[in-house]
Amino acid sequence: MAIKDWPADERPREKLLQRGAQALSDAELLAIFLRTGVTGISAVDLARELLTTFGGLRALLEADQKQFCQQHGLGPAKYAQLQAVLEMSHRHLKSTLSRGISLNDASDTKLYLQQRLRHYTHEVFACLFLDNKHRLIAFDELFHGTIDGASVYPREVVKQALAHNASAVIFSHNHPSGIAEPSQADQHITQRLKSALELVDIRVLDHIIIGDGESLSFAEKGLL
Repeated sequence: MAIKDWPADERPREKLLQRGAQALSDAELLAIFLRTGVTGISAVDLARELLTTFGGLRALLEADQKQFCQQHGLGPAKYAQLQAVLEMSHRHLKSTLSRGISLNDASDTKLYLQQRLRHYTHEVFACLFLDNKHRLIAFDELFHGTIDGASVYPREVVKQALAHNASAVIFSHNHPSGIAEPSQADQHITQRLKSALELVDIRVLDHIIIGDGESLSFAEKGLL
């Protein structure tokens, strides 16, 4: 049965307009993006097939052009549309952090950092440098490591913070294992960095670990 023949409250587009995007399943959201199915297959059924093939929405969104276009019902035009949507989402989050909003709530910060760091297959340590009202000055990826970790040098972090004339800092790094739990080494380097920055009167607001679809805030966990 074609989607247009479904009850109105079951059609993805109408459901989104009535109840909001958060009420839709991954398949329903993808179906709206696809717009149409293929012969004998509705957009929702095609979306379900694609999610099964790729193993989930994230894997589909991160597929390269060759992998994406090999699938039934997809092609270069859809791939271009998808990349445009992803880039708009990335720019929206970036502009949210850049337009003078103070970063006292970790939720928007976590979303931004997830987009920036979760795709790396090696560990990356980054800093958000903030002014005295906790507004973003810069985001810098400072240290890149292997799959097991990155060497972090407090002197370089302090140097960069002073170069940006920052008043506060939020640290972040990804865990390629996907598990957003702090190790003893994570806690140790956080305290070393905090002590080093205190000497130049720069506050450490948080350290956020990015895993696979999850994140952990040191501040929220009382680890700072």
